[in-house]
Amino acid sequence: MQPTALFSSTKAARILATFTLAMLALTAQAQDSGNIPDDYYRAEFVILERIVDPSGVEERMGDREVEPPVETDEALWVVDQSGNAQTTLNLAPRGDLYLNSAAQRLENSGNYRVLMSAGWYEAFPPDYEGDPLRIEMGDWIDSAGQREIEGHITIDRQRYLHVDVHLNHWQQGTSSFTGQSAPAPIDGEEQQEETEGDSFVSLQPQVAQPVANPLELVTWIRETRRMRSQEVHFLDSPTIGVLVFFRKVEASD
Repeated sequence: MQPTALFSSTKAARILATFTLAMLALTAQAQDSGNIPDDYYRAEFVILERIVDPSGVEERMGDREVEPPVETDEALWVVDQSGNAQTTLNLAPRGDLYLNSAAQRLENSGNYRVLMSAGWYEAFPPDYEGDPLRIEMGDWIDSAGQREIEGHITIDRQRYLHVDVHLNHWQQGTSSFTGQSAPAPIDGEEQQEETEGDSFVSLQPQVAQPVANPLELVTWIRETRRMRSQEVHFLDSPTIGVLVFFRKVEASD
């Protein structure tokens, strides 16, 4: 199939190109002249993983109760089993992000791995109540069918902007053992038992049986931080960290 001819002459093409450029210039001028909403910000987040051996982390989180994942239709960064990242936000070009240089320095230090660097433009007026933004990233844990880092980030505003970071860092669990009765003897073997009234006490020996434990909590972040425009905040745990930056966008920008 041959390409469809749109114009019969080069002159017509030049006229259309000139008209298109003029319309783009008018659109940009209209945006700069006051079409930017009030309380309009660029929100930026970088999520990092510290390059450390989880077994060397002194904090022990195995006995912590972790609530199930929050139910939300919004996603900041969700990586599926195949490695495809998905988001429900209209992300800004990465080159626009102020945190790019900070994330690069941290990764170049050899102590961190950048898992996500993302930002978007949105109006956050007073009394704004944002939906939780789902996070799933890091290595895939086969035994649990999920990513090693999961949770959510929520943005709210009363008088000031607040960011609530709620992340869990998991690793594949190790098998634990619990006492179980030994298997019943085969036919012909005598079972020992004692009866007293209606009670029954088995004299079969107890043996340790492995119990599957697909996940083990390494660390978490549970923190709400008040934001100020053009201030970089760093929320961290022994194994993961979150850089946060908000910049208010004015019509004069």
